[in-house]
Amino acid sequence: MTDREDLRVRFLQRAGLTEAKRHPFPGDASTRRYERLTRTDGTTLMLMDQPPTGALPCPPDANSEERQRLGYFAQTRLSAGNLTAFVGAATYLRAQGFSAPAIYERDVENGLILHEDLGNALFARLIEEGEHEAPLYLSAVSVLARLHEVSPPPTVGDWPLLTYDALALKTGADLFLEWLPQYDPGLHFSEQARADWDGLWAPLRAEAEAGASVFIHRDYHAENLLWLGDREGVARVGLIDFQDCLKAHPAWDLHSLLQDARRDVSPEVEALCLDHYFSLRPEQNREAFMRLYTALAALNQARILGVFSRLVTRDKKPRYEAFMPRMWRHLGRNLTAPALAGVRNWFMAHGLGNRIA
Repeated sequence: MTDREDLRVRFLQRAGLTEAKRHPFPGDASTRRYERLTRTDGTTLMLMDQPPTGALPCPPDANSEERQRLGYFAQTRLSAGNLTAFVGAATYLRAQGFSAPAIYERDVENGLILHEDLGNALFARLIEEGEHEAPLYLSAVSVLARLHEVSPPPTVGDWPLLTYDALALKTGADLFLEWLPQYDPGLHFSEQARADWDGLWAPLRAEAEAGASVFIHRDYHAENLLWLGDREGVARVGLIDFQDCLKAHPAWDLHSLLQDARRDVSPEVEALCLDHYFSLRPEQNREAFMRLYTALAALNQARILGVFSRLVTRDKKPRYEAFMPRMWRHLGRNLTAPALAGVRNWFMAHGLGNRIA
């Protein structure tokens, strides 16, 4: 028995689940793993296992220089595998009437949580099985509109809700510069190219930081949303994998949902959902909002291309290569926006014009 398995067994013993049948889920890009536990009475719950990473999350009062010294997790304000974030976010979301999993038992120090089983009805799987995507996506947008009505607190539980600021956005987008040439050795970005890249994104990052006003999930898409048809209103959408939550511009989760890295969302559904969002939040200046929606989507797509390049080259997970053409298509479409003309010209000037065409 491995040390990790020994921890899991003892945790389940303390929770009175020695007799529960364990059904592991396949792994993904993260270091987390999940098991569905079936008790002797047939009821189920979930075991989340997040081995401590040893990395430090961002201290709430750290300045940019300190964050640079502390490394990637502090720069990006990711949770660094600290399950205090998941527990705090789940508690906050449930208090607002959303369907985050109830927490039953926790051992945050060792990275173990027992939580409510929200089922198997992931939006992505339902659509693959023939469900119409529009009603599901409209429901997901309704969740965001309701969530965005509330000014988020400075902390969720014991976890500080930090801002998705310019440094975090920059660190993410710069993964493109770092990892795409390792995926495609024919590419090389000079110091001048890197400086130009930074200068082009800087005003957009600053505007996004200034507009950070809502709680964001940060990974809001069809693989992290479940349909709970026996519930009412916004509670019909189950929410998981929100442990990297932040305070950010309201366009972030919206573009993450509607310009998904893993599946195509039709342009018609994207337009329908945007209309629905603005009908629920009529106080929004649609033109200004959409300018940031497009800019943040493009920045995030560059980040994701960097992440996928890293997963393929460093982590030897070639399946992520299949998602990259979709990201290039999204990026190319967003770069046609007038506000992003300079960024588009950068791609054209550095041998990437065919990727965004």
